[in-house]
Amino acid sequence: MTDLLQGIRGHAYNPVPQSENRIHGDETARQHGFRGGLVPGVVVSAYLLDPAVRAFGLPALAGSYAEVVVHKPLYDGDSFEVKLEGEDANGHRAALFDAHGTRLGESRFELRESPAIPPPSWSDLPRAPRAAEREPASREVFLRLQTHGLGSLRARFDAEHEMARYHPTLEAQPAIVRPESSGYANFAFLLGLTDWALARNVRLGPWLHLQTWSHHLAPVPYGTELVIEPRVHDLFERKGHEFVDIDVAAFDADKRPVLAARMRAIYKLRSPART
Repeated sequence: MTDLLQGIRGHAYNPVPQSENRIHGDETARQHGFRGGLVPGVVVSAYLLDPAVRAFGLPALAGSYAEVVVHKPLYDGDSFEVKLEGEDANGHRAALFDAHGTRLGESRFELRESPAIPPPSWSDLPRAPRAAEREPASREVFLRLQTHGLGSLRARFDAEHEMARYHPTLEAQPAIVRPESSGYANFAFLLGLTDWALARNVRLGPWLHLQTWSHHLAPVPYGTELVIEPRVHDLFERKGHEFVDIDVAAFDADKRPVLAARMRAIYKLRSPART
């Protein structure tokens, strides 16, 4: 197996330059000191986990655990390389570097037939608010939602989803996670459910996806309808940024859990320095 497990090289792709999260657009990103719009953290995560998909195939999506952290931004069109830094029969550690050799993120992946945590149970949460009814994100709002609960969402994996493609071309994507009838949901889509769960429950300004800890419990075939149930886990402040950790469970139509993940985000960036 280890002979099959290799790093990858490619060019970054930003599938959401017009996202409601304006950190993915050039103007707002530059106001916060970035060179341009940021490639989403879940896309960077998918690059870091691509070696596992290529080596293990469906088991990478059907019974596995992954930790991914994004340290620095990756920009649309930039070349990158994912290098393996450790491997065994069940997984690998990897890091992503830009063309200058800057370490931008890292991951740990392992196959796990039995997750280390009990699988999530269906809670039948009420639906998330309509877009126009979302409250602005604040510590006070999140503390209330931590007690009273976030709302659930519905998602479908198909070719129309913005995270169906995370490489500039579908040919660059492993065949098993291409958005076609024989394909399965990729890691950008799966981890992107955590982003969507946050953004659909509160109104956010520019914000950053930083880290995920995710148990992948079952594959998600093309056309699958999912229910996503999130909860606020923790809140804290660091260096002027406001952070939130949310737990997200996703279920298929038979109420079978397919994903249990925790996502860390900066939901409120410190004010840009003025010159």
